[in-house]
Amino acid sequence: MKFRKFLRLLAMALALLLLPSCGGPTQDDSTTISIMGKKTDLEKSYMQAIFRLYEQETGNHLQIISYEDDSFEDLAVAEFEKGNAPDILMHFHNADLMDFNVEETFLPLNDQPWVSDLTDSAKAYCTDSDGNLLGLPFWESSVSGCYYNRTLLESLGLGPAYSQAEFDKLCAALLSVGHIPLCWPADGCSWMIQFGLDPVFADHPEVLEQLNRNEITYADIPAVTDMVQWVADAASKGWFGEKYLSTGWDEIGPTLTTGDGAMTLIWDTWFYTDFQPTGQYTVDDFAVMPVYMGTAPEGTYEGGNLNMMMVPKDGDQLDAVLDFLSFCATPDHYNTAFDGISTVSCFQGQTTNIQSPMITAGDAEISIAKYQRVSTASTRIVGYNAAEVADAFLELFHGRTDVQGCIRMMDEARIARAKLQGAPGF
Repeated sequence: MKFRKFLRLLAMALALLLLPSCGGPTQDDSTTISIMGKKTDLEKSYMQAIFRLYEQETGNHLQIISYEDDSFEDLAVAEFEKGNAPDILMHFHNADLMDFNVEETFLPLNDQPWVSDLTDSAKAYCTDSDGNLLGLPFWESSVSGCYYNRTLLESLGLGPAYSQAEFDKLCAALLSVGHIPLCWPADGCSWMIQFGLDPVFADHPEVLEQLNRNEITYADIPAVTDMVQWVADAASKGWFGEKYLSTGWDEIGPTLTTGDGAMTLIWDTWFYTDFQPTGQYTVDDFAVMPVYMGTAPEGTYEGGNLNMMMVPKDGDQLDAVLDFLSFCATPDHYNTAFDGISTVSCFQGQTTNIQSPMITAGDAEISIAKYQRVSTASTRIVGYNAAEVADAFLELFHGRTDVQGCIRMMDEARIARAKLQGAPGF
């Protein structure tokens, strides 16, 4: 009898050991959420911070699926086509996103509880032409503009420009005293052109719609010709310096810190992540004014390009995935992740990030609020590819084509890519 009683007690004890503990979920009842993205994106410090925090506080797990940057698009699209979509895809709102058949693939997030906490610019970036919010923008943001050496200009009796005409005069004045007016990294850098194109399409959405329906081409839009002509003229006048064709990413900083170059088209976070003040000038010597490239008489700024957490609508654990997004969008959580990160706020409750004095200074803040456009060219032009646009401009710079030929190359590349993507009308 004592032995039978002992067996009953032992069985009860074993049963209790198999019950979930009250301290949190166990391996058996926890959730695993898969997140797919570029390797370098997923390794960002704030992404690692939010991943750790989620697993620690919820007991759930994250399966990180990372691809090398140069193969990410092809491999990610292939997985979606095979039916192996992750629970979350991290992607920028750019033309490459069309390869994923966005409307049919992803869940609109308009009704999520955190939407009201997004800043206007972050929300605008993640919203498609039909007004659907495509993803949660959990990323570093920036303000792209014309960053200039304020100290250098003041020493020469010069100041920032407030119009296209003033900017052209400023470039001519800087060249006349031996400085490179505008550091233009033509060797491998491609973002500059989109700054000039943004106003053309952000200010005239009907023109964007016509272009994206293949009813018109770049060649039919006078402002595009104006921009290409301005860039061609600036290069020929020497405003980009003598070595701009061999100036790439690694040469921007040295050109600016020595004072050889006075201005460049870049974003504020670059000064805190890539600029090495090894010369006479440091980040404290710089300020920002709008970009002037022949398409906006009073200039333009581009809002940040943001990596979004997007949710495939056919996932089998949508509630858990949406809970994860809400976790990321909780003030305590995103403030922990972005503590000390130099970025413009994506959330209204964001307080621990650092914002550059260059963009929070009174005059700059007013100017940015007035002339900033959401990133439009690289995100909303069907078939847009920055590298292909840069290739067309290289042909122009090398004298192998003229302005009209450059525009024709831009159109041919855009249309070919749109056809590959199966865009309607192409």
